[in-house]
Amino acid sequence: MLKVGLTGSIAVGKSFVCEVFRELGCYVLDADHVAREVVEPGTVGLKRIVENFGGEVLLPGGALDRSKLGSMVFSDNEKRQLLNSIVHPLVIEQQNRWIIARERDDPDGITIVDAALMIESGGYRRFDAMIVVWCRPEIQLERLMLRDGLSADEAASRVASQMPQEEKKSFADYLIDTSNGFGDTRRRVNDVFLELKKSTVN
Repeated sequence: MLKVGLTGSIAVGKSFVCEVFRELGCYVLDADHVAREVVEPGTVGLKRIVENFGGEVLLPGGALDRSKLGSMVFSDNEKRQLLNSIVHPLVIEQQNRWIIARERDDPDGITIVDAALMIESGGYRRFDAMIVVWCRPEIQLERLMLRDGLSADEAASRVASQMPQEEKKSFADYLIDTSNGFGDTRRRVNDVFLELKKSTVN
């Protein structure tokens, strides 16, 4: 089983890239989904968040108020690091269980874990190969403004709060540039897939 990490900054096209890898037969796990699961009502993750951030981060029904928590940590680096220190280990634990299950089912398969903060959390070290998805900065801003209905300043602020794309690219074994649209990106994903398949041949 080849274990691959996939990452990239906000609004660079990771979802489309993952969709193509799925079509090609890879097992793809979205870490965002896992991050939601580990803080659902009744979980250790939610209990720890409430202990550290207070009951005001809960909705009336007891679920996590993501927008409230997000606004608390977005501009406070210390609080963001605290939140990450709670959530990341739980996410990694769940990812590892998923990888073990896929390996049991298909020892010669390729698993891809898509996580925005894989490099920042150090989680990338667990993988056999790293893919970094990226696009030109002006296209990233345009996509983010369009997707989330943000002003240019708001979009630039979101991008600036993340690790720079150039720094992320330095961790890559494979780079996928999505700047030139779906067709070009699909061809590049297919090329990377064929390279990964070669790695699985003993």
